[in-house]
Amino acid sequence: MTIDWKTLRQTTLKAIFAGICIGIAGWGFLVDKTLGMFLFIFGLATVVSYEAKLYTGVSGFCQNWSDIKQLLAIILPGNIIGCLLVALMTHFTSLPVHEAAQTVLSSRLASGPLACGILGIGCGILMTSAVAFAKKGKDFGHWVPLLFAVPLFIHCGFPHCIADAFYYLTAADFILEQPQVLWCYLLTVVGNFIGCNIPRIASI
Repeated sequence: MTIDWKTLRQTTLKAIFAGICIGIAGWGFLVDKTLGMFLFIFGLATVVSYEAKLYTGVSGFCQNWSDIKQLLAIILPGNIIGCLLVALMTHFTSLPVHEAAQTVLSSRLASGPLACGILGIGCGILMTSAVAFAKKGKDFGHWVPLLFAVPLFIHCGFPHCIADAFYYLTAADFILEQPQVLWCYLLTVVGNFIGCNIPRIASI
């Protein structure tokens, strides 16, 4: 099988960029959670505008097993790398983002892995719905669902696996003391994927 290195490179870079966008949006949320619910819109809006590869923006549009393999082997790791780059930047700020990240992780641990997976479904539904409308056109009407979906999933406490990757990496020392965080994260990834595909299943 011949590997299309150009496509692989483009997909990887778009995945890393998407992670950077969500990481920056997550940073804004950690600084001020109330205002951050709306500032977080920047992340998804930028991803959609630049057609970057975000896990929750792609999961609901996979057509075959090859797409799913690309999602898990390239896009998800690329998103996490992008989040890591932004998390490293937080070490140069005097803002209390690390403490805020630990608070987010504490809430995930308090909920437990199963709850993270189930609640992650809600986030997936909102993300795919928002992206699907935004892809239909550039006029404002198609972007309205996106403007509401992001604050809504945050307000409801639905975990987003890429945003959580940024929070986890920002509170890296805290993670090492809480191994259960890994299970919370993995089930969030699964829950997001299931939720992202519910709109497509419902429209069949």
